[in-house]
Amino acid sequence: MAKIRIKLVKSPIDKHKRQKLTLTALGFRKVNQVVEHEATPQIHGMLRVVQHLVQVENA
Repeated sequence: MAKIRIKLVKSPIDKHKRQKLTLTALGFRKVNQVVEHEATPQIHGMLRVVQHLVQVENA
């Protein structure tokens, strides 16, 4: 499976609860933090929910 690197570039303050919980599930705690995940359909669905807050690149 391919890996993707995800970086949180905007703060989740004042965002919907669903978006905050999605970021927590992806493993984010701070702005500018980078996490790596497998490129699965579940991860892509989570990224679609918070696409305006993160930056995605292939690892």
